[in-house]
Amino acid sequence: MSDSKERFSSRVDAYVKARPRYPRQILDHLKGRIGLDPSWTIADVGSGTGISCALFLANGNTVIGVEPNREMRSAAEQSLGSFEKFKSVEGSAEATTLADASIDLAVAAQAFHWFDIASARREFWRIVRPRGYALLMWNDRKLCGSPFLEDYERLLLEFGTDYLKVRHNNVDEGAIGRFFGAGGFQSAGFEHEQRLDWEVLEARLLSSSYVPQDNPKMIQRLREIFDRHNGNGIVTIVYNTTLFYGHMT
Repeated sequence: MSDSKERFSSRVDAYVKARPRYPRQILDHLKGRIGLDPSWTIADVGSGTGISCALFLANGNTVIGVEPNREMRSAAEQSLGSFEKFKSVEGSAEATTLADASIDLAVAAQAFHWFDIASARREFWRIVRPRGYALLMWNDRKLCGSPFLEDYERLLLEFGTDYLKVRHNNVDEGAIGRFFGAGGFQSAGFEHEQRLDWEVLEARLLSSSYVPQDNPKMIQRLREIFDRHNGNGIVTIVYNTTLFYGHMT
């Protein structure tokens, strides 16, 4: 599906099973740099299955997950329903449904590259309190550095449908700067690893919206890559989690 709000609908189970979490260093960094504390109300915009919501819920924050996709929103509600401070709403980056000046920190995790940036900027500016913050973050998979990572990238280039078009790396700092405005932004990065057995690696591939869901040749190729590179039944994907944050000005 070309619609960014629907293209993950059939991939929710794989997404929940295999997408990487976010390193807790993010919390320590934000506490030191912008004063994040548990009293803040956070809007996680484009919250998907709730992976990024969980990071801030663990910090004691009230977190509102804003997600337009029904299937992904339902998965978040199921996995995070035990958190009293979690609220799930149907909305988008361009129309969150949240009240004016009600949010201390608006987060877009692995989602900003799907937004209409100009409309999202207006919406974030509306919902964030005066002197509040916005945070954009991605788990940025390393494309090289090990034979496994390089073979996995070649597989995506071979079998991906619109892989090069939709990957989040296409968002440059110019677009990020326009989003934050005259006040500018700060950035940080944290390296972390995801260790995957065969079943999780297969789900990790199929969670990507830019690969076919029923292609035996692709799965066979992935299996060959896994068999060639695994150690004790495990392969490792390395990520650099990148953060861009600042006041909405």
